[in-house]
Amino acid sequence: MTSALAATEKRSPPQMSELTPYEHGPALSDATLTDSSLALTWEDGTHTTLPLLWLRDHCACAQCRHPQTRERLYLPLDDIEQAPSVTLADGHLYLQWQDGHVSAFHSGWLYQRRPEATRFSALPAPQPWRDDFFPEGVRHADFLTPEGEKTWLTAMLRDGLALVTDAPLVEEEVSRLAERGPQRATNFGGRFNVRSKPTPNNAAYTAVGLPLHIDLPNWQQPPDIQLLYCLQNDASGGESLFADGARVINALREQDPEALVILSETPIDFRFQDDTHDIAIKAPVITLDSQGELVEIRLNNWIRDTLHLPAEKMAAWYSAYKALWQLFHSDAHQLEFTLKPGQMVAFDNRRVLHGRREFDPNSGARHLQGTYLDRDMLASRLRVLARTTA
Repeated sequence: MTSALAATEKRSPPQMSELTPYEHGPALSDATLTDSSLALTWEDGTHTTLPLLWLRDHCACAQCRHPQTRERLYLPLDDIEQAPSVTLADGHLYLQWQDGHVSAFHSGWLYQRRPEATRFSALPAPQPWRDDFFPEGVRHADFLTPEGEKTWLTAMLRDGLALVTDAPLVEEEVSRLAERGPQRATNFGGRFNVRSKPTPNNAAYTAVGLPLHIDLPNWQQPPDIQLLYCLQNDASGGESLFADGARVINALREQDPEALVILSETPIDFRFQDDTHDIAIKAPVITLDSQGELVEIRLNNWIRDTLHLPAEKMAAWYSAYKALWQLFHSDAHQLEFTLKPGQMVAFDNRRVLHGRREFDPNSGARHLQGTYLDRDMLASRLRVLARTTA
């Protein structure tokens, strides 16, 4: 190991503003140059090798990262033609590059970011619903505390469905609870009322039963999270219905894998149009990632437009669609409960399908207020809470 720093020069630990409490680690005990990389060893015996270009790219000094925003200023376009001088001081790494620039790396920061490390995430992994699943609820008063909000966000991102209970019967409370959003506006506005209307432009504004669906599959990116806040529910009927797309897709994969292939590889048309809007897109009913895991569902039979497929492929598509529909609406996968006044249900609109039973508008009032949020903002809030409530 070589050193460009005087042996007597005192070095304090690098100040890494990105370092968080869970990123502490053992001190470095050795750093050895190997071609275009640096081999590192920590005091606990852990080893890794990092390319020199990666290390130069991740310098955290004020010249390479903006001191306030922490945004990267350095652009890694130049090859590292000459190896830097290497120094370990108090277990931390210092590199002096050929142009004289010095980069300082906290041992714990490097330890947590070595390629072999398991990265910590404050976000829960999505979990398909169990047979006995019922959404986790957080009291409104608790939701307004950091710990209660953290519990609710964790359940929401893990299960795709969560409740707030014992909330006040106050108009616009859904908007206040969504303030950390911000709310995502659509052609139905930023916040919408779900109740029967004389001249509806959507089936939700009638008293008819609503089969399971997602909202706005005709958008390039349908809303991520929907909040529905119950203010009145005295009408006969109108029970809420939910089903987990992650669970149903797993069942479809086992029962009819060919149907899953057809629905995930065949784009179809979705379209909503009224007097002032005409919003359309072509996309598959199911989108999977490279590992075959669910990314999103676009199941909404009202907004499904004309099926533009070659005639010889239509029968197979309809058969696959039927298989998926029957799974979602089977007792094995459908969750039903009555949303009570003072309860707010939130669900992942791109994973969890929702619907309701028919209700009698003459038997009592039924009024829900709703809005949409972006998943990114919920995830951001949970990461912040994980730092501040740890």
